[in-house]
Amino acid sequence: MHPNKPAARPQDQDPVLTVDGLTVVVGGEDGPRPVVSDLSFTLARGETLCIAGESGSGKSMTSLAIMGLLPRPGAKVGGGRISLGGTDLTALSEGEMRQIRGKRVAMIFQEPMTSLNPVLTIGRQLTEAIMAHEPVGRGEARKRAIAALDAVRIPEAASRMGQHPHELSGGMRQRVMIAMALALKPDVLIADEPTTALDVTVQGEVLELLRDLQRDLGTAVILITHDMGVVAEMADRVIVMRHGRSVESGAAADIFANPREAYTRELLAAVPRIGAGAGRVETRVRTAEAAEAARSVPVVEVSDLAVRFDLHGGFFGRVDRRVHAVEGVSFSVGDRETLSLVGESGCGKSTTAKAIAGLVPYEGDIVVGGRNMAGLPKKDAKALRRDVQMIFQDPYASLDPRMSVGDLVAEPMLIHGIASGNERRERVAGLFERVGLSPDDASKYPHEFSGGQRQRICIARALALRPKLIIADESVSALDVSVQARVLELLRELQAEFGIAFLFISHDMAVVENISDRVAVMYLGQIVEMGTRDQIFSNPQHPYTQRLIAAVPVPDPAKKRHTFPRLDRDIPSPVRKLGDAPERLTLADVGEGHLVAA
Repeated sequence: MHPNKPAARPQDQDPVLTVDGLTVVVGGEDGPRPVVSDLSFTLARGETLCIAGESGSGKSMTSLAIMGLLPRPGAKVGGGRISLGGTDLTALSEGEMRQIRGKRVAMIFQEPMTSLNPVLTIGRQLTEAIMAHEPVGRGEARKRAIAALDAVRIPEAASRMGQHPHELSGGMRQRVMIAMALALKPDVLIADEPTTALDVTVQGEVLELLRDLQRDLGTAVILITHDMGVVAEMADRVIVMRHGRSVESGAAADIFANPREAYTRELLAAVPRIGAGAGRVETRVRTAEAAEAARSVPVVEVSDLAVRFDLHGGFFGRVDRRVHAVEGVSFSVGDRETLSLVGESGCGKSTTAKAIAGLVPYEGDIVVGGRNMAGLPKKDAKALRRDVQMIFQDPYASLDPRMSVGDLVAEPMLIHGIASGNERRERVAGLFERVGLSPDDASKYPHEFSGGQRQRICIARALALRPKLIIADESVSALDVSVQARVLELLRELQAEFGIAFLFISHDMAVVENISDRVAVMYLGQIVEMGTRDQIFSNPQHPYTQRLIAAVPVPDPAKKRHTFPRLDRDIPSPVRKLGDAPERLTLADVGEGHLVAA
């Protein structure tokens, strides 16, 4: 390259992939209907193109069309052309497409656990993928597989080859998927929501890894996501889709700074941002009142909570080890207060929630409404559980597909013997109206609703018993940003109306900052910092809290980072030998109720 000649931008180079007028149609009772309409774009070598939009916008159907993986016979390419180099992918047979898929165009899916075969080792799955496309023996394929695992920074890559998917963490499984996709050095890599289910710290590591591998291999990347923070960190160009059509496209900096279309502005406005809620006068008043309520009239008081799971081993299958999932956790939740538990996967936050809901055995004291749950007779424990309800992460998995949604919302009242038939139906109708759904929807089934609507049904079911505390366990993490914003606003309204306290569990720090009154940060089964929202986000004291907040992607391309903060991966295991309990942390008050572990 001439020293005075500027480097060519990716979009100025010859495209490695061209999509021209793509239309995808699916069959239905009323005949074929388009789910992607007249979509066109180009992708240059080394470029990252982000396709953003809400669920149902056509993002994933576009990627499946490129991969030749449309669910047939229900869906098919109805028009247009997809060119990889000089090859029209839409004209290829399945056999010809199989030779291209994986070698020249590869894909990473959202949930690695469902993409990897649970009965085959990681090594076997990697070597099979390499041998399917390259004329190499098993020994050479194994060497390449280990090199691919090394490239995605998996420690002790050779020993990982003999492990099964369930033996790896979520972040490690996603790294394996990336290694499998990049082992054959494809021209195009499609990443469909690759970080949605990951912790913010692991998300940062995966994004940095994709960026480094792209730089080293020159791979073009299509990143499909609804997380605008990820879009800002990764994208060179952005396509915003809605109802199967491209609403707006352009350079990432231009889309974020000067969105032309109203829908793009709405999408960006719905993105939760750290700092958007903290510091306001009304926020400081509310968090101070909530902290005082937690001290004076706690709805739930947890003292010295410990949850341990025994592991069996040896010839006789005796208990020889113990998982210390939660160790010495104490906190309270006041009337109308929202306390958030945050931390990485495996830190114990969901186990803490399950203990409060009476779903796992525990040691310590959990006092709900002035009554200790420990040692209560079965009848009294059942009555007390009416006061604690849960909203789970995946609304579709927590709703029985064989029951109408009206029956699902009425079921808790039936179990606890509340209200007669007509009164129960009236209550269900009132709950549907309160969460923004029509009472006429009660006769429908879960599959007839969108993800956001299903979560509203789960909220209505949680409200059916008029509880004192609702535990929301990752209840909005799988939702689009605009749907997420509406559900969070609904939770605030219901809290004000019914006087409910919330225990909000999430790994999304931006969402936590926008909904919480107080925040407790968990690490390795213990709380390392706890305080008001302003204290935690404006003045984090513990190094773990600082790194957790620093890892959050910022929805602004001007603040794009070249490296992400990393947490120490050389951490002690929660699995201990019998009698070898972890050292319990002591929280010290650094001022105004801000508690920090030494």
